[in-house]
Amino acid sequence: MQQDATIYKRIRQNPSFAELARKRRHFSLTLTTVVLASYYALMMTVAFGPDQLRRPIVDGWTLTIGIPIGAAIIIGGWLLTGLFVSRANGEFDQLNEQLVREATK
Repeated sequence: MQQDATIYKRIRQNPSFAELARKRRHFSLTLTTVVLASYYALMMTVAFGPDQLRRPIVDGWTLTIGIPIGAAIIIGGWLLTGLFVSRANGEFDQLNEQLVREATK
């Protein structure tokens, strides 16, 4: 148990740990902001300008512009999640493994 505490202390004191935490926090906050901003922009349009979303894509069609916009927000959220997972499994995991190797030397 004492050895684990020593390893954790070494990791926390390593400047690379602060860099990893900063990069991960910045990246996740950026993606969160993009998703929330797009979602709330749609919600504000629904609340204050619903006529904008009721317009058909092409005159004579029943499909309105709101449907593909909503679908794009959902698909965009999936894609951004995939982007985060890809970066987390690549760059962030490599930095994490490097920290553990350095701490257990």
